[in-house]
Amino acid sequence: MSRFTEELKIIPRPALIIAVVAALLVPFAALSFVVVVRMQPTHGSLAWVPFAALAGVAVMLMLSVYVLLVGYIVGDARRRGMRPLLWALLAIFIPNAIGIILYFILRDPLLQHCSKCGSAAQASFTFCAVCGEALLRTCPGCHGAVQPGWSHCARCGASLPPE
Repeated sequence: MSRFTEELKIIPRPALIIAVVAALLVPFAALSFVVVVRMQPTHGSLAWVPFAALAGVAVMLMLSVYVLLVGYIVGDARRRGMRPLLWALLAIFIPNAIGIILYFILRDPLLQHCSKCGSAAQASFTFCAVCGEALLRTCPGCHGAVQPGWSHCARCGASLPPE
């Protein structure tokens, strides 16, 4: 399974249903628009009707993609331990897709899971808040987090055991 299909799985079911219904209504909306306009004998040239129908199709498809994008933001924010409703409202109400761009710039890293108890913790946590297990490699002297490949702690200078 590709990463794209895995990411699509986090979109909540109501957002998928709304997007699919909007996409399925596109042909019916365009067809009904064309039929209603053609039945009006007062219009002169009807050369603009196919373009208007095409514009309607484009708007409905863009609406479907927009609903899927907001749904993705809700699912992704929930997965990262953020506030999904707040980010969804920001994505919807901040104009020109600035709210969506802000979400992708400011989102938190994915949560990591403790190998001992399985609880979720933020990526910046050094120890598990539930069981106290070390989530990152730590310095034996100051117990601060150390990066892979370090031979000495950057905070206290203690020598680190090899990985």
